[in-house]
Amino acid sequence: MLPDIPLGSVIQGSLSHGLDVRLHPGISVEDMRVGKFLVIQGVRSRFFCMLTDVTLCAASPRILANPPDPSNIYLQEVLAGTGTYGTISLTPMLMFTPSGEGAEGFAADESVAMSLLPVKTIPGHFSQVYDALERDFRTVFGWEDDPHRHNFSIGRPIDMDVPICIDLDRFVERSNGIFGKSGTGKSFLTRLLLSGIIRKRAAVNLIFDMHSEYGWEAAKEGKQFSTVKGLRQLFPGQVQIYTLDSASTKRRGVRDAQDLYISYDQIDVEDLMLVRQELNLSEASLENAIILRNEFGKTWITRLLSMNNEEIQEFCEVKMGSKSSIMALQRKLTRLDDLKYLRHTCPHNYVDQILASLEAGKHVVVEFGSQSNLLSYMLATNVIARRIHASYVRKSETFLQTKNPSDRPRQLVITIEEAHRFLDTATVRQTIFGTIAREMRKYFVTLLVVDQRPSGIDNEVMSQVGTRITALLNDDKDIDAIFTGVSGGQNLRSVLAKLDSKQQALILGHAVPMPVVIQTRPYDETFYAEIGEADWEQASTDKVLKAAKTAKADLGF
Repeated sequence: MLPDIPLGSVIQGSLSHGLDVRLHPGISVEDMRVGKFLVIQGVRSRFFCMLTDVTLCAASPRILANPPDPSNIYLQEVLAGTGTYGTISLTPMLMFTPSGEGAEGFAADESVAMSLLPVKTIPGHFSQVYDALERDFRTVFGWEDDPHRHNFSIGRPIDMDVPICIDLDRFVERSNGIFGKSGTGKSFLTRLLLSGIIRKRAAVNLIFDMHSEYGWEAAKEGKQFSTVKGLRQLFPGQVQIYTLDSASTKRRGVRDAQDLYISYDQIDVEDLMLVRQELNLSEASLENAIILRNEFGKTWITRLLSMNNEEIQEFCEVKMGSKSSIMALQRKLTRLDDLKYLRHTCPHNYVDQILASLEAGKHVVVEFGSQSNLLSYMLATNVIARRIHASYVRKSETFLQTKNPSDRPRQLVITIEEAHRFLDTATVRQTIFGTIAREMRKYFVTLLVVDQRPSGIDNEVMSQVGTRITALLNDDKDIDAIFTGVSGGQNLRSVLAKLDSKQQALILGHAVPMPVVIQTRPYDETFYAEIGEADWEQASTDKVLKAAKTAKADLGF
């Protein structure tokens, strides 16, 4: 059922550039906010639209040349709605079309089954515009208790108290991004999404926690000091913390984290290529590193660090290497000794432990503690992710051969911060993360990239990002990067530029049926109670089915 009071009439527009709507007298332009959702009632279809711009207009230039005196309220009221009026620009996003024959039945009977279709046409002149109702949002975005989908409420529209859900099954099957400038709440958005994935069992997570924010409690921004719970506290039986700095982790109160060490024989030349700027490695040094690896295999770094000048000279004479380049490589690789988690040899393979946890359905958070500098973070994440991806490739190939459901790998989502360091144009071909982003769901591994500089990510990779959740951005290059490969992106630029600096985001892409601006869901005590492991384990299937059945009945399905 449509609202009784129409807001305006369609006066002109096009499918490619959007529609212009003249507001009716008595409707204030101040109630029309960018990002608001409205519905246009056409003859055969109902159009779900986003408000992208607000304009003040006048029927005659003479009114603007000789405006009424500010104290003459009567004349201003006489002109309002006739001589002066407001218009809004709408971008149609989706169409609600009745499945049966006959538009008359659609207008009169709201119980008629409807199909949700992409917009291929526009409503006619003077079609009436209304506020979107809860029913419209439910039809488009679904509801969280839908037993047939892993829907998760991530927020609500900026002017209504109705949940906006994303489809987590569609979300995890492609690589995704969370973007926004510093201080806009990217970490809170990431916690929300990771909590939803864990709660709904949509995938297993491997989280590279650069600043120790996701595993255990973290500080909350604000004048008064407070903390928010981490994933381990919300889901104690499902989340395992591994730490590269056990002393730092224990100081934060985490008592059951497992130590994680990486041995030199797990580092390949490709890993050093990624951190070449941090280590100041030249092309010649990297070329000679390949010669050393081909000669000594996995132990090439250990052998290099133990070689003296005479041994290096002898090696270069036999293998046609450059003594100066190898000595420079040896000198610069001594910096690796400063990384607490590196060992010349390890008693067992810690990466295999992480793999075992993931295979068991555990979600893994890798904390860096004091080892969160870029050299340490980039080296460890690349080494660990490369080995885990190789394991998933082998498992995927086995599954494709046997087609046995028991051989199917669990869907894995890898979360990385400072993503542009791994995915910029210069290094994207040398990192495992570039490979994962391009492969999409081929091997059941996808990325969740968290970054404040999307313009630093390679355009080809950005075009493969399925769902983009974007908080406020100011830089034009970053805004352009968000809309890479997105049709109609120009109409959404003004929406993104006018977001609040906190707790608002624009979502577009694979996991939502249309772009939507949301007020993000609070990450607080209420959320803890709704999302926590205890509630999830106690919730029965009958209860979920009953809630879904009730919701469908309320919505007329």
